[in-house]
Amino acid sequence: MLIPLAFIVAISSIDIASPPYVHLGPLLVVAPAITASFAGARLTALIGFTAVVAQVVIGIFHGGLGTTNHEAQVAALLVVSAVIVFYCRVRERHGRELTHVRSVSEAVQEVLLRPLPPRLGPLQVAAAYLAAEDEAHVGGDLYAATRVAHGTRLIIGDVRGKGLAAVGDSAHLLGAFRELAHHYQDLPALASALEESFCRHLAETAPTDEKHGEHTERFVTALLLDIPDASPVVRTTICGHPPPLLLHGGLVDLLHPREPAPPLGMCGLRDTRYPVETFAFESGDTILLYTDGITEARDRSRAFYPLTDRVSAWSTADPPDLLRHIRHDLVDHVGGRLRDDAALIALRRT
Repeated sequence: MLIPLAFIVAISSIDIASPPYVHLGPLLVVAPAITASFAGARLTALIGFTAVVAQVVIGIFHGGLGTTNHEAQVAALLVVSAVIVFYCRVRERHGRELTHVRSVSEAVQEVLLRPLPPRLGPLQVAAAYLAAEDEAHVGGDLYAATRVAHGTRLIIGDVRGKGLAAVGDSAHLLGAFRELAHHYQDLPALASALEESFCRHLAETAPTDEKHGEHTERFVTALLLDIPDASPVVRTTICGHPPPLLLHGGLVDLLHPREPAPPLGMCGLRDTRYPVETFAFESGDTILLYTDGITEARDRSRAFYPLTDRVSAWSTADPPDLLRHIRHDLVDHVGGRLRDDAALIALRRT
């Protein structure tokens, strides 16, 4: 507040001390303009009123307020100050609306993408969601984890498309996974059940999409993991999703499937097989799950983000530090802004 007040005092003092033909009073508009950058409408109005009083004082010292010049300066300062105060009120209203939108977005994220606990049985867990939009907290990327009788099951996926339709598809698949993960013994059966559930969801929402002129193909790439507590292995079923990375002994291996399955939502395909593959996952190893928003992120030269090469430098980091390194490095790679949502999960067996 000292800055606009200092401007008022300095401009008034110099104008009063100057010859009558020198008019610095119009510069007093700087005071409310500066105040609007950091204060609300009431404080800006107070500074504007103070500036108008200073203009009146200047007019008294320079021939009285009856001159046309001083009357015009006072009137102009009043009008400009009123416009600045009005701008502050509009900005405050938009700020309240933005705060409300953020709170709703955060509540939706809490419901859809429930924060993963730092421990799931013998697993140390960390997760991160990087939204492409500045004020968005949720999108088409999804992940969830749940404890089952023999261990831990996880899903990470990426819904094709954007907007509310993608959020709706994500919400349905997450809800189906959290329920069905407890009812099937193996991953192929779980994947088949998720496919059936998602196809029913697509059939129910298709009329609404057509009504709004939306005819885009909708599907979800997904990766299912089954990590038993008693065995040093991880079982995976990959449905068109990028394969996970295994960090073991300072090395990084790509757990690429021999028989990848199609994405969930390919409802026209018959006799779809969902093979399961088993990999070693020993104590001290880390598995990194990610969506294509990571691997398809480009820099200014259009080069993709080299996730496997970069992760090798942090292979011994614990899950929270590993995700922190990747996040900062990825933002630097793209120049500060992602073009697509991205999700990351790091799991270490302890």
